[in-house]
Amino acid sequence: MNSFRNLLLLTAVLSLCLATGGCSPSGDDDQADGTADSLRSEPVRIIEMQYTEIARRVTYSAHLHAQDEVHLAPASPGRVDRLHVDVGDRVRKGQLLVEMDSTQLQQATVQLRRLETDFRRLDTLRKAGSVSQYQFDQLKTQLDIARSNVSFLRDNTTLRAPYSATVSGRYYESGEMYSGAPTTPAGKAAVLSLVNTDRLKAMINVAERYYPQVKTGLEVDIRADVYPDRSFSGRVTTVHPTVDPATRTFTVEITVPNTAELLRPGMFARAVLDLERVRAFLAPAIAVMKLQGSDERFVFLEEAGMARRVTVALGDRHDDQVEILSDAIEAGDHLIVAGQSKLVDQTPVTVQH
Repeated sequence: MNSFRNLLLLTAVLSLCLATGGCSPSGDDDQADGTADSLRSEPVRIIEMQYTEIARRVTYSAHLHAQDEVHLAPASPGRVDRLHVDVGDRVRKGQLLVEMDSTQLQQATVQLRRLETDFRRLDTLRKAGSVSQYQFDQLKTQLDIARSNVSFLRDNTTLRAPYSATVSGRYYESGEMYSGAPTTPAGKAAVLSLVNTDRLKAMINVAERYYPQVKTGLEVDIRADVYPDRSFSGRVTTVHPTVDPATRTFTVEITVPNTAELLRPGMFARAVLDLERVRAFLAPAIAVMKLQGSDERFVFLEEAGMARRVTVALGDRHDDQVEILSDAIEAGDHLIVAGQSKLVDQTPVTVQH
C-alpha cells in the first residue's frame, strides 16, 4: 500500500513539474536569449541635418485662354452677302472679312448726297443774305447726322479684322440672315470669331497666404500635359486686389508668349510659381516612412545609440529629396537614412560609416 501511495505522489510531482517548467533547467537559457535579443543593436547609416536655402514653389492648375478675342457682328440684323474667310484662316489687321446686305447703306448714301447738294446751295444763298442763319444751321445738323449714319452703316456692312489674328469660329454662310441671336459657345451673337494666339493668358487662384509674394512681373513656369518634356515662360501681368472670402484665394492673370503657336486656347496647363526663398530641412525621400493605414509620416533620429521616432509633415519635393517639417528636429540632429525599416522607437542602433 505504501509503495502505491509513493507512486501516486511521484506521479503528481512529475506532472506539476512538466506543467510549470520548474523542473527544467532550460528556462534560464530562454530568458537569457530574450534579453540578448532585446539588447541587439541594429546597424544604420546617418546624415547630419543642416538647413538648405530653397525656393518656395507652388503649383496651380489653369486653362489657357486667348489674350485677345473678338466676336464680329453687325449692329442690326440683316443678310450676310459674302464671307471671305473660314475657320483656321490667318487674317491681317484691316482685312475685309464679311460683306453684309448694303441696301440700307445705299439708301443712306443717296440721302447724304442730296443733303450735301442742298447744303451747298443754301450756303451760297446764306452768303448772299437770302436765307436765315437758323435755316442754315438746321440743314447743317441734318447733314452731320446723315454723314454719321452713312459711316455707321458702312462699318456694319463691311466687317474688317481689328488686328492680325486667326478665325476661330464661323457661324453663318453666305446668303443667310443674321438674326442677332447668340451663336458663340460663350453665348454671344456673332458672324465670325477671331483669336490672337501670339499671346495666351492663364488665370489661377492663389492661396491668400502668398499674397505678399505674388507681384506683377513675377516669372512663372507654364507646363502643358501635351508637352510633358517642355516648359514655357510666363509672367504675372495682373494681381486682382481682392480675396474671395469663400475660398480664401485671389486671382492672378499670367501672360504667356506663344509666337511658335505650340500652345492653344483651351489647353490644360499647370502654373509653377517660385516665391520666397526659405531655410528648410531636406532629407532623402527614402528616409521618410509612412504608417500603414494612415497618412502619418515619420523618420528616425539617432541619439546616443538609440533610435527616436519623430512624426513629420512633408513640404516641397526637390528631385530625390523632400522637405520635412517638424518642431522636434534641429540642425545637427542625426537622421537615419539606411536600416530604418527594422526600427521601432528606442531600438539600440550602431552607426556604420
